[in-house]
Amino acid sequence: MPGRLWRLPLAGAVALLLGVGFGRYVFTPLITPLVEAGWFTTEQTARLGAINLLGYLLGAAGANRYAGWLGPRRAIASCLVALVISLAACAWPWGMVGYGFWRFVAGAAAATLTIVVTPAIMARMPEARRPAASATIFTGIGVGTMGVSLIVPWLADVGVAATWLATAVVGAILAWVSWVGVWRYLPAEAAAGDEPVAHASAATTPWLIIGLVLVAYGLSSAGYVPHSLYWVDYIARELDRGSQAGNHYWLLLGFGGVSGPLLGGVAARGVGFAWALVAAFVLMTLATALPLAFVGPVGLSLSSLIVGAMVPAIITLTAGTVHALSPAARQRQIWGWATLSFATTQAIGGFAMARLYVVADSYATTIAVGAAILLVATICALFGAIGARLSRAGA
Repeated sequence: MPGRLWRLPLAGAVALLLGVGFGRYVFTPLITPLVEAGWFTTEQTARLGAINLLGYLLGAAGANRYAGWLGPRRAIASCLVALVISLAACAWPWGMVGYGFWRFVAGAAAATLTIVVTPAIMARMPEARRPAASATIFTGIGVGTMGVSLIVPWLADVGVAATWLATAVVGAILAWVSWVGVWRYLPAEAAAGDEPVAHASAATTPWLIIGLVLVAYGLSSAGYVPHSLYWVDYIARELDRGSQAGNHYWLLLGFGGVSGPLLGGVAARGVGFAWALVAAFVLMTLATALPLAFVGPVGLSLSSLIVGAMVPAIITLTAGTVHALSPAARQRQIWGWATLSFATTQAIGGFAMARLYVVADSYATTIAVGAAILLVATICALFGAIGARLSRAGA
């Protein structure tokens, strides 16, 4: 395995590309084609998006136990297979129950990969290579989003079924390559000495500060729901710009996602993880609210790019903040809590936003609510950063 260490982060990026980029985000640019093809109503697509988030929540809740039962290698393999099957299955109009099942499976597999893959890789990477490895892994989300943006418009005239099958074929190829090249060689357990050793007492752990960071991280997922689920349809139909324009801005969002982890890392080196996290929240809040005032090309482009970049940046910076504040022996457990917080508020936000859209009959209303949620998250992150600085000063 040592000779293949450089491949591990790339395989991790592929896993998140498939899990989050394909398994979750391929549905967003397909909402308009699904409605226009008569497969579902707009209200039903909103519910399907929420079901996907529910799958992500339950997948996050059970990921560690699932990986402990099967081992990381088999857990990753089973999730890659489940994702490919779910993509192919969505090429048939099963109705709400059948389609909802496959969207649920995709969400659960995506969450499991997100939680299992990163620790499996980090535990096997030399300390000096972990920051670069982390950035590489999370770029998979943005690359997947960009790939979806390119595939969907190209196949839009062929049909919804062809689009799903094409993503399934691409997903199968990527899953197979990553398995043959990396995952099948993954040892059952991490190498001796990779696991962290406890050096800090639980009594000295700044639980209040960590709690504020986890709340902010969780709220960020709810604030992101309008962009992650409705952005393309909002532009295509509510703003009457057409599907091509909607997919264009979704591509920009994916491009931002590729650069987000790198930007977060640069900011953290300059001002520290906690304050870089605050800056990321400020930018994401402003960018989310931007379409409420500016719906021209500049406003929509900036909103797409900045929101797309800040989502993986916030993930990276939250992980770094948790690592800095937590005792070594509790870092994985607390990161698991953070992921569960993210998934819980995302699922609740998904269903709430779907209901809000039905009541208000406007995506703009969901965007406004998302921006308000992010404002609260920004305040929590700010108090967390202030508390972290005071804690260090008093140490």
